[in-house]
Amino acid sequence: MTGKKIPTAQLGKRLITFRKRRYLTNVAIWATMWVMPVIPALITRAFFDRITGEATTGFTVATLVAVMVAYGFARISIMVFGMWNDIHLVFRISTLLRRNMLEQIFELPGAQSMNESPGEAISRFRDDVDEIQESFAWTIDMLGLFTFSAVAIWVLVGIDGEFTFYVFAPTIAVVWIAAAARRRIKRYREAAREATGRITEAIGEMFGSAQSVKVAGAERPMIAHFRRLNEERRTVMVRDRVLTSALESLFWNTISIGTGIILIVTAGAMSSGEFTIGEFAVFVYFLGFVTDAVFFVGLFIARYQQAAVSFGRMIELMGEGDPMRLVEPKALHLSGPLTEPDVIPPHFAPLQRLDIDDLTFHYPGSEAGIDQVTFGVPRGSFTVITGRIGAGKTTLLRSILGLVKMDHGTVSWNGEVIADPATFFIPPRSAYTPQVPRLFSMTLLQNLLMGRRDQEEQIMEAIDAAVMSTDVAGMAEGLSTMVGPMGVRLSGGQIQRSATARMFVRRPDLLVFDDVSSALDVETERLLWEQLFRDRAGVTSLVVSHRLPALQRADQIIVMDDGRVAAIGTLDELMDSSPQFRAMWEGNGE
Repeated sequence: MTGKKIPTAQLGKRLITFRKRRYLTNVAIWATMWVMPVIPALITRAFFDRITGEATTGFTVATLVAVMVAYGFARISIMVFGMWNDIHLVFRISTLLRRNMLEQIFELPGAQSMNESPGEAISRFRDDVDEIQESFAWTIDMLGLFTFSAVAIWVLVGIDGEFTFYVFAPTIAVVWIAAAARRRIKRYREAAREATGRITEAIGEMFGSAQSVKVAGAERPMIAHFRRLNEERRTVMVRDRVLTSALESLFWNTISIGTGIILIVTAGAMSSGEFTIGEFAVFVYFLGFVTDAVFFVGLFIARYQQAAVSFGRMIELMGEGDPMRLVEPKALHLSGPLTEPDVIPPHFAPLQRLDIDDLTFHYPGSEAGIDQVTFGVPRGSFTVITGRIGAGKTTLLRSILGLVKMDHGTVSWNGEVIADPATFFIPPRSAYTPQVPRLFSMTLLQNLLMGRRDQEEQIMEAIDAAVMSTDVAGMAEGLSTMVGPMGVRLSGGQIQRSATARMFVRRPDLLVFDDVSSALDVETERLLWEQLFRDRAGVTSLVVSHRLPALQRADQIIVMDDGRVAAIGTLDELMDSSPQFRAMWEGNGE
């Protein structure tokens, strides 16, 4: 968990103001629901006083019964409207939280967006948001409770002030118990949430690595590991639930003892003639509602602590930054037509030259990274970045594209320094395929388009340029073929070429490949580069590769060594001037 103090009250207040009108409507409805029992209480008093002869004026018994029936219908009607309004309110609150978390994650550098696994992230998007939603809804009940308490005290004090104190005295004990247990409540809830996150993380990893597990014959160890995680979760979840149940039991028992004392005292007062039967009926009637109210107070204090845990986990998922962004009001677009995203960024200027100057980045807490990298990429050139494993090739691409946040240096497009590379390097300026491309469990066509609506002719051109036409023709359902989670139904080479086709569909000015040919045979790679030059004359390519077909076609080669540029030149120039490159070339057996 993050060590930062979580401003739970401020976050909750901002959620209230997000839909203030609907929230206040909800408060009015449920405050009315809480106060409405005062009506049957007064009717009950009048009824008993009437039938015992202690009241000879006022409503008849029949009239009182009719009023009670009308009260029932009114209460049901208000409750239906209240539930409708409440569902709309909490849905918008939970949607806002999930939307803001997702937006913040997308705004972080792509290669540094989350420290948590996808399974753990799912737990926070699902369980922690649900926890906040529930706690938020309870604030409405608490406001209704305070309104009810004020009215109830006013009514009961009008009958007997001393007995009224006895009715509400258990509240003090319940609040003290809940406050004393707040640290333990928070600690147990944190442990339960973290254990749940480890379970979802393990499930995601097992499904994502099913082939690897099967090939390694590791089914039994994986199942044993999953059982251990489940046992750990069972232990902490039971501890959390037992504490909650124990607190509930303490709340109810404290209230029950107080109730017994009240009944004994009021019974004595009745026998001495200080209480009428109607007044006694009012006190007895209110006892049930006061019991519920006191119980709510105790549980709300516990839920407040649990909400602080959930807020902390959600903010931690979002990374560094202002925690109030989690509850920042935003349009949710829950009705009406969806706006189409801009295909072309504003102020788009075709690439003439890309310049990298003194680019430096180190991974947090490590010396690994790149140092003072400087080079230029002219329009239409084919630039290859090469070097031994760990030389910083992938880190260099990530730094240029804003997938990691550079320590210092600049990246310039046509001589203009790019302030935010992460938002600048998007289609149609550039497109990027990483070492391990990601496909989604959708059709091949959906994976290529990702929401775009390109013409079929453009799609087939991109597939052909990516040397994927023969593969698609051999699939029974063609472009409608479901590729499975992470493209599991495709080969490694098909996944890389599918990702390449996805780049080509977008027709970017700058193509960035990170060792995209590593799963391709030499002939397929040769065709890929050949068709790239044939079909996309003038496009600029920045390619990480150590393969001969790419190096032979390069206009310039950048040799990386230990995070720095060791040499720059053409193939012939580097063969003459760079012993390191020459050793790599001669050692390349392809």
